[in-house]
Amino acid sequence: MPKGIPRDKSVQHRIVHRLKIARGQLDKIITMLERDAYCIDVIHQSLSVQAALKQADQTILKNHLETCVADAIKKGRDREVIDEVMKVIAKK
Repeated sequence: MPKGIPRDKSVQHRIVHRLKIARGQLDKIITMLERDAYCIDVIHQSLSVQAALKQADQTILKNHLETCVADAIKKGRDREVIDEVMKVIAKK
């Protein structure tokens, strides 16, 4: 299966933006822990990071289904790409 991420620049921009937000939030969590922040405040930030990563994953998966999977199905490789996506979903 060919590797790579065929997506338009707007999709790429949304993914990178979401990941940069998650990185910033993660940096904040580290600083909070270093400064002995209140546990519940740290958890709120951690949940925000997880939500940002989940949103990025969903955007990447949607793009993959719309591009790579659709193309592979047209080329008769449906079983291969379906198995690949199911392995990813099973990891959740």
